[in-house]
Amino acid sequence: MDLVTIAETMGEGRLAAAMGLLTGLVFGVAAQRSRFCLRAATVEFARARMGGAVAVWLLTFSTALVWVQGGRLLGYIDGTEARMMAVPGSWSGAIIGGLLFGSGMVLARGCSGRLLVLAATGNLRSLVSGMVFAVVAQMSLHGALAPVRNTIASAWTTGGGRNLNLLDALHLPDAGGLVLGLILAGFAIHIARRNQIGAGRLVFGAGVGFAVALGWALTTALSRVSFDPIAITSATFSGPSANMLMYLLESGDVLNFDIGLIPGVVIGALASSLLHREFQFQGFDGEATMRRALTGAAMMGFGAMLAGGCAIGNGVTGTSIMAGTAWVALTAFWVGGMITDFLVDQRIARVSDL
Repeated sequence: MDLVTIAETMGEGRLAAAMGLLTGLVFGVAAQRSRFCLRAATVEFARARMGGAVAVWLLTFSTALVWVQGGRLLGYIDGTEARMMAVPGSWSGAIIGGLLFGSGMVLARGCSGRLLVLAATGNLRSLVSGMVFAVVAQMSLHGALAPVRNTIASAWTTGGGRNLNLLDALHLPDAGGLVLGLILAGFAIHIARRNQIGAGRLVFGAGVGFAVALGWALTTALSRVSFDPIAITSATFSGPSANMLMYLLESGDVLNFDIGLIPGVVIGALASSLLHREFQFQGFDGEATMRRALTGAAMMGFGAMLAGGCAIGNGVTGTSIMAGTAWVALTAFWVGGMITDFLVDQRIARVSDL
C-alpha cells in the first residue's frame, strides 16, 4: 500500500498525527536510554569537563546533521520548504530568547524535551515544570505575552521573507553540512571513548538524532502526496506543547504532526523506564527548589517561543537543516546556560565550601 492510499484511507490529519506519534516514540525511547540533555552538557562544559553528557549531546547533534543532510542530498528531505525556513527568522528573538531559555533550563534542571521524558518516568517535579512551560509557551504564542514576544522578535529579522540558509550564506558546497556532521560525529565518539561511555548509550544517543531525521523525512513525504498543504517539520517541544495543551482544553482542533509527537514521547519514555525498572515517583525537595524550577520553566516557555524553538527544535532539528537563526539560538542556549551555572550553582558550591 503506497502513501497516497494510506493518506486517503486514514485522512491526512490522522496520518500526520501517526507520523508524529512514531517520531515521538523513537525519540522518547532513545532520549530516556541515552539520558540526552543539553542542560547537563552545558554544565559539564562550563565546569571545564568533556564528559558523558557532552559526548551524548554532540553525537545526537551530529547524527541528526548527517541523517538530515544526507537525506536532503538524496531527495528524501526538503528543508527549504520546512516551516522554520519558509518564514523570516528573528535574530533578536534567537539571541534574547536563547539566553532566556538557556538560563531557564539550568534553573529547571532540564530543557523542555528532557522535562517531558523525565515526567514520563515518574518525575513529578518535571511534570509540574513541564505544565508551566506549556502554559507560558501558549501565553507567548497567542496570549498575554504575545505582544512582548512580537515586539522583541520583530526588532531584527532575516531579509527576503525567509530564514537564512547557512550553506548558501557562507557559500559552502552542497555537501558541507554532511561533512560537518561526520567530523563532529568523529569528535563525539572520541570524547565518548575517552570517558568509557558504553556502546548502548551511544546508540540511543544517535537514535535521538535519527528521530529528528525521521520526522523530517515523514513530513516531507506526506507533503508531496497531500492535497492540502502539510507543514514540513520534525521534533520540537515549544509549539507542540502549546498546541497539545489547547487540543486537550478545546474541542475541534485538527490532528497534525505536533498532536501526535507529545504523546509519542511520553509513551516511548514511559515504556522504556518500565521495561528497565527505572520508573520512580519523585517530588520537589522543598519550597526553594520548587520556586527555582517553576521560574526556570516559565523562562523556557517564553524564551523558546521568542527564539523560534527549544533545545531540540532549534538546537537539533533547526540546525540540521542549516537554519541560520537556529544556530544563533543554539549558541545562546549554551551561553545562557553556562553563565547561569557559573552565577548560581557554582556560586552556591563555592559558598558551601567556605
